[in-house]
Amino acid sequence: MNISIIGCGYVGLVTGACLAELGHQVLGIDNDEKKLAALQRMESPIYEPGLEEMLHTNCTEGRLRFSGSIAEGVKHGQIIFICVNTPPRPDGGVDLSYVESVSQEIAENLTEYRLIVEKSTVPVRTSEWVSRTIREYVREDVDFDIASNPEFLREGTAIDDFMRPDRVVIGAESKRASSLLVSLYEPLNAPLLLTDTKSAELIKHSANAFLALKISFINSVANICTLSGADIKKVTKGIGLDKRIGQQAMEAGIGYGGMCLPKDVSAYIDIAKDLGYDFELLRATEAVNNRQRLWPVEMLRQRFPSLKDLKVAILGLAFKPNTDDLRFAASMEIINLLQKEGAHIFAYDPKAMTNACRCNPFITTCDTPYDACTDADAAIICTEWSEFRFMDMHRLHRLMSRPLIIDGRNIFEPERIIKHGFEYCCVGRPCSV
Repeated sequence: MNISIIGCGYVGLVTGACLAELGHQVLGIDNDEKKLAALQRMESPIYEPGLEEMLHTNCTEGRLRFSGSIAEGVKHGQIIFICVNTPPRPDGGVDLSYVESVSQEIAENLTEYRLIVEKSTVPVRTSEWVSRTIREYVREDVDFDIASNPEFLREGTAIDDFMRPDRVVIGAESKRASSLLVSLYEPLNAPLLLTDTKSAELIKHSANAFLALKISFINSVANICTLSGADIKKVTKGIGLDKRIGQQAMEAGIGYGGMCLPKDVSAYIDIAKDLGYDFELLRATEAVNNRQRLWPVEMLRQRFPSLKDLKVAILGLAFKPNTDDLRFAASMEIINLLQKEGAHIFAYDPKAMTNACRCNPFITTCDTPYDACTDADAAIICTEWSEFRFMDMHRLHRLMSRPLIIDGRNIFEPERIIKHGFEYCCVGRPCSV
């Protein structure tokens, strides 16, 4: 099948590469000239395990190519995926200006039937709005369908999530549209949920909101564990063994980040408000997460009379492992607050340091975690990269001015770290004092 992907950001690029891997002829469209040039050189502008190799293979074998022309994309693709950015507005709602602009340009270039698919995360009823926009600008004798096909890609495991999905959600109002998408995804042999467009749009926001709720819930329980002397790891296991609850997304730490959960929770609150409903539960979820992200700074304040001139090592900058994404990363918020109070920041991350320097040029980046921790008064673990779990703790202890580890991701067993002579502070577990 001929497929066009409009918007080669995270979702569009992974979707396009995976569909090409399945044997389709894919044309990716993007208006960012720098990104487009990199893609045409078969270079991925983002870090995602396996993505650059997949790009190279499919471009070389002629199944995947890139262009800056939406007109070319409309001519090429029997199915056209809209994967453009839907950033948050200052009020927490969703900015749909990119979706509107692309929809208009698609309509102006339509000459025969096309299936236009929302892949970007959008508010409920956006498909109706996109349909009206296209109907306003398209020639009267040209037919089209609109469908909603939300993505469920996790950064760091996106290719596996696409190729081996838990489910594929297809929201369509016509048999022609749903049949095309069923045929497209049939090789994945995954559970298919066929529904209307409005339900499909709500599934995406509801799934992310529920994940965020679970994270904020377990972080609230972790705070109670700290106050009572209980162990959040044991509590989490005890409740997670209940099949109705499960253990996934139940890791206590410094909260959720990335582009999806924070944006989608705020958007869902705004969507509910527009529909006349106060989503109090999600407002509380958001508030808990905002507080939890700054927990490491509070731990430092409890241990030092002043943060001025403190040397702090930040281990991990990306919002999660196996990505270089810093959007809504807790690390950047922590760093900004520490710098405002006069601390000096030395940071290490396996993949995200270039992006971090673009965001904050006052961060000193280091080649290894040991370099970042040399003469440090404290080390804060913000991302659970696997290499941090296997650091030489004897070496780390010798290097630090004060061997204090503030573990925002609970990657260590407290007994092991305390035996090495560290002061150790973790989330919801017994710590050294």
